[in-house]
Amino acid sequence: MSNSDQASKGVRKGSAPNFAPPVQEGETFTFEDENGDKIQMEFLGLIVDGDTRFAYFFPVTQNTPAKSSGEVVVTEVTELDEDGQPSGFELVTDNHIADEAYEMFKKATKDIYRFE
Repeated sequence: MSNSDQASKGVRKGSAPNFAPPVQEGETFTFEDENGDKIQMEFLGLIVDGDTRFAYFFPVTQNTPAKSSGEVVVTEVTELDEDGQPSGFELVTDNHIADEAYEMFKKATKDIYRFE
């Protein structure tokens, strides 16, 4: 996936009505993994699929900063805050579900990102 191929700055629009892009491009969040290590992730967007919400992230490192290319991490939204916004995420570990969710993401963001 490549974030660098977008045509304009600002809020991007996806190709599907069930896709919610990030409010601000390059927005990152810090998560803690099962070992207690902190991981910084760029939020790429959210897809609503029935009662399930999938959130997509890009791991940010010194070598792969926000808005660069690399692996997409698929998570499921597990909690919402008082405003109905996602506040809890869980890594999708079922490969079949992760693959289907990733295909939805690719379809919804085909005009935003380039996939190889």
